[in-house]
Amino acid sequence: MKHFTALYSMPVEGLEAWMKKPESERKEAEAKMRTEWDAWLAAHKGAVLKTIALGATKRVSDKGVESTKNGLMLSSYVEAETLEDAAEIFKDHPHVSIPGAIIEVMETRDL
Repeated sequence: MKHFTALYSMPVEGLEAWMKKPESERKEAEAKMRTEWDAWLAAHKGAVLKTIALGATKRVSDKGVESTKNGLMLSSYVEAETLEDAAEIFKDHPHVSIPGAIIEVMETRDL
């Protein structure tokens, strides 16, 4: 088996618009998404090894360190035979039902 990383993202503007919604509306939608996520995870429990939430971002460049925003929200580490198999795991993931949201899957390997 090979290992893959999946990055969940959506446009920064979408995240900012989401945070402007009333808290009660967000909580209700988040609870629904969590239920759907748990069902998806149960269906793929053998392949999804770990998922982590991503937070505040710092950009490091030849100009130094600065605060920045990007659309990255979560990361999952998965196991599959091929990149195509790994991507197939995510085709019905609840995250892609969010307008503008995407999941990118890439092979990972030790250096």
